[in-house]
Amino acid sequence: MFGRKPAQPEESPAQAESEALDARSPKGRPTPSRKDAEAARKSQLKIPKNPKDARKAARERDRDERARKRAAMMAGDQRYLPARDQGPGRAFARDFVDSRFTIAEYFIFVAIGVLALGFIRNQVIQSSVSIFFFAFTALIAVDTVVLLVQLNRRARQAVPDAKDRKGITMYALLRTIQIRRLRLPPPRVRRGGAPVTPKAPKG
Repeated sequence: MFGRKPAQPEESPAQAESEALDARSPKGRPTPSRKDAEAARKSQLKIPKNPKDARKAARERDRDERARKRAAMMAGDQRYLPARDQGPGRAFARDFVDSRFTIAEYFIFVAIGVLALGFIRNQVIQSSVSIFFFAFTALIAVDTVVLLVQLNRRARQAVPDAKDRKGITMYALLRTIQIRRLRLPPPRVRRGGAPVTPKAPKG
């Protein structure tokens, strides 16, 4: 009656949502539609409309991603190791081999030297080179056998689960014949066992 104001009509959920969206939108601009929002997202990703350019952009993104993962791996990030290098057993084998001086890693240099000396047509030199090469090979065999025996004995203590130790003998053997500077993943320890300070990834 007197002074009573008419009841305001209740807002529908759709109207309330529309007003909330308008409140978040910039002044004087309507709320962008889903189509416009999707187009804006694609423009931010910089995906070309041309199929050829889109494939090229995808290849560049893949190349950048591989470079980023490789840089992280080289810096010592265990999350980016290949599947063959993952696991506590493989990590223990790498550290065990890298902490030792292995004769096998110099095999490639000796083999190249023997091959070069083989061109010298001198019986004395060739006989001496042959004896040296066989002796060096025997020394590698003895050193490698000792390393692998010690590796397996210590791995049973450091890595109790037999599943985690599966394949570490061959894995360690292949690492011993690699040149230390070219080993991947890079060594985490120096000869003697001191830790190596990892390099920060670029970019």
